[in-house]
Amino acid sequence: MSLPFDGAITEFFESGAPDDIRDKISTADKRDILTPTYPHPERMKRKAYEREMEALQIELVKMQDWASTTGARVACVFEGRDAAGKGGTIKRFCENLNPRGARVVALSKPTETEAAEWYFQRYIRQLPSGGEIVFFDRSWYNRGVVEHVFDFCTDAQREHFFGQVQPFEEMLVGDGIHVFKFWLNVCRAEQLRRIMAREQDPLKQWKLSWIDVEGLGKWDAYTDAIRETLERSHSGHAPWTIVRSDDKKRARLNAIRTVLHGLDYTNKDPQGIGTIDKHICGGPDIWDA
Repeated sequence: MSLPFDGAITEFFESGAPDDIRDKISTADKRDILTPTYPHPERMKRKAYEREMEALQIELVKMQDWASTTGARVACVFEGRDAAGKGGTIKRFCENLNPRGARVVALSKPTETEAAEWYFQRYIRQLPSGGEIVFFDRSWYNRGVVEHVFDFCTDAQREHFFGQVQPFEEMLVGDGIHVFKFWLNVCRAEQLRRIMAREQDPLKQWKLSWIDVEGLGKWDAYTDAIRETLERSHSGHAPWTIVRSDDKKRARLNAIRTVLHGLDYTNKDPQGIGTIDKHICGGPDIWDA
C-alpha cells in the first residue's frame, strides 16, 4: 500500500521525533494513555461509554426540537491540534440530529475573493439562522494559530484579528446566538500515534494534509501560538472550554454535556446529562501543552 506524502509521517517518527516520544509510542499498548498528567489511568470502557452516550443522544434530540420550535441559534466552535478529535466529537453531536437543522462547516483555504474580504466575512456567512445548530470544524481561530505558525498571515494581520475577535464574539452573543468554543488537546505522543494510524488506514488517509505533516516538527511553535490565543480570546461572554481528549470517549461525552448544560431547553433532564468531568473539561487553566 502506498502511503500519503511518500511515507513522510513514518519517516518523521523514525528519524525526526524526539527520542522520548518515539519510545512512548513504541512501548505502549494501543489502549494506554500516553500523557503522564492525564487524570485517568486508563481509557473509558466501551459499555459505560455507550450507556452514557445513549442518554446524551436523547437529550441532543430534545435540544434540537427546542431550537427548531423557538428559533434558537447555536454555534459550536471546535479547535485543537491536528488529530485531537474535533471531527469525531462533532460526528457524535450530529449522529441523531435532523440534518435540516444541523450542519457542519469545515472551510478550505480562502479563495482569492475571500482573501480580499474582511477576515471574519466568510465565517459570518456560515452562522446559524433561526432554529439551526452549526458546528465549526476549525474556525476564525485559524488566524491565531495555524496561519501564524506557517506564516500565512503577517504579525500585523494577526494583531488586528486579536483586536477584533472579542468584540466580534460579543456581537454574536449579544444578538442572541448561543456560542460554545471548544479547544481539544492531546499530548505530543498521542497526536503522533493518531496521525501514524491515519497514514496506515486507507479510509482515513483523506484526513491528512501537508500541513499535518509539516506541523509535526512545529510542536513548540504551535504551543506558543495556542497559549497566546487562549489568553487573548478567553472572555466572559465567549469563554473557552478546554477538553483534554487523550481519551476520545471521555472527550466526546464531556463536550456534549457542556452544550446541553449550557442551554435551557424544553424537557431537559439534568440527571440524564450527567456531570461534567472538571479534570478534563474546563477553563484554560486545565490546558496542558
